[in-house]
Amino acid sequence: MALDEAKDTDEVFDVDGYKYIVDSEFIKEAGPIKVDFLDVGFKVTSNLKLESACGSCSTTGSCC
Repeated sequence: MALDEAKDTDEVFDVDGYKYIVDSEFIKEAGPIKVDFLDVGFKVTSNLKLESACGSCSTTGSCC
C-alpha cells in the first residue's frame, strides 16, 4: 500500500471520503480487497495466495 496517482490502468474507489487506487489487473487476481483501520494502523486482506519463500523445504513457520 502506498500513496500514488491514478493511471489509465487503475480502478478508483471512493469509500467514506478515502480514495483507493488499485491496478485493474491486480484486483482481478486479488479481489475482493478489504482494508480495516486498526488502533495502530491498518490491515489489508484479499483472496491473493502468497507463496512462501521457504516452501520448498517442507518446514512450517520457519526457513530451512
